[in-house]
Amino acid sequence: MPTARQALLDAALRALDDGPWCAVRMVDVAALAGVSRQTLHNEFGTKDGLAEALLRRAADGYLAGVDRALTAPAPDRPAAVALWTLRAARGDALVKALLTGHWAEGLPRPDRRPGSRGRTAAVRPPPTPGQLLALVRDRMAAATPGAADGRGEIALRLALSCVIVPVPGDDATDSRALRLVREASRPAVQGAVTQGPVVQGPAGLSARSPTAGGRSHR
Repeated sequence: MPTARQALLDAALRALDDGPWCAVRMVDVAALAGVSRQTLHNEFGTKDGLAEALLRRAADGYLAGVDRALTAPAPDRPAAVALWTLRAARGDALVKALLTGHWAEGLPRPDRRPGSRGRTAAVRPPPTPGQLLALVRDRMAAATPGAADGRGEIALRLALSCVIVPVPGDDATDSRALRLVREASRPAVQGAVTQGPVVQGPAGLSARSPTAGGRSHR
């Protein structure tokens, strides 16, 4: 059974599916979650605190997917992370905003003003794009010690370019994108042409895997 905090975050996402964040009311979120408004305020403080908790959960979910991608065979980890990044951003507008710093109209935004009091002590502020990407780089470096040749950085930059300038996504498009990332990020073999089947990645990263949260917010 979900905790009151989880139920409230789920309810806030459902409310966001129905309209822009500016129209979401705390009383409606509490009602959707089946808890009192006071419980909502105890957990998150203000609406800004609730927004930041939503963004923090989206960031944590994305990083959990990065960790899953890094269980792929070592040579294919950069491509697996790139594919997950592409699909997570496509499937969840909050993840895309966290990665790029571009906040589409209607989305909740972090309050980064100095001295902001929009959150309770239990709400960690969401990372900036630079902080989030640094966490991904740290995970990639820890998963493949000694791989300091920049292949992970190349794969991540290619994925982010596709996030910033998106193309319609389907299985064929993802397969082509993954092949390009794989060829760009794998070590070169003297006298050989990098070919072979497209890497499907670990469980959760196959062509029909769910994206981060499976949501596409307005």
